[in-house]
Amino acid sequence: MALHLAWAALWLLLGIASLEFLLAAYGKYRHLDSAAYGMFMMRRSWLWMHLAGGLTTVLLGPVQFFTQWRHRYPRPHRLVGRLYLSGLLVAATGAVGLIASSPAPFAIRLAFSATALAWLTTALTGLVAIRRGAVERHRRWMVRHYAVTLAPILFRLSLPLAIAGGLAPSPALIATLLWCSWVVPLLACETVCRLAGLWRATRVPPPGAVPLAGAR
Repeated sequence: MALHLAWAALWLLLGIASLEFLLAAYGKYRHLDSAAYGMFMMRRSWLWMHLAGGLTTVLLGPVQFFTQWRHRYPRPHRLVGRLYLSGLLVAATGAVGLIASSPAPFAIRLAFSATALAWLTTALTGLVAIRRGAVERHRRWMVRHYAVTLAPILFRLSLPLAIAGGLAPSPALIATLLWCSWVVPLLACETVCRLAGLWRATRVPPPGAVPLAGAR
């Protein structure tokens, strides 16, 4: 029960953070002549591609993790997965265009490139796994992938906190936070998965185990 409550609380926090991110990040671009575009004004087509694809992944991603949904409705699960991957490819294409045309310092462009590469690599590894019938491997890689998907949300939360802590918003700080926004949750996700695996291994007796005499 405690584990279920912890997972429910985590998903609730992620849902609130994601909703706030969508309202803030997407809301400021709702007017085509908005001053929020800034340096993106001449690259709006790449930005729109990235935002549209990213919106698809943020909204559809959590649906794929509902256990009962996957087991009871495998065909809709696969359909939503295809839509998700389509949105991912659209968002990644927009990201490549933005990075290639960005006037930002090299450190920032490198950090963005690494994030996009990690995002694509984890998703494609999960896709290859399910195509080969490795369901558990697919599940693990898609969990890792969604941890990377949350990078923009975590970056948007961490930058104001770093500035409030007295750090100047320098290119070095921005690049560091971009790296941490996906590396840290990915490491945390891996740690939790491994601990959960060890916990399950201690709870489930190995195949062929013979119970002790008198054991209940």
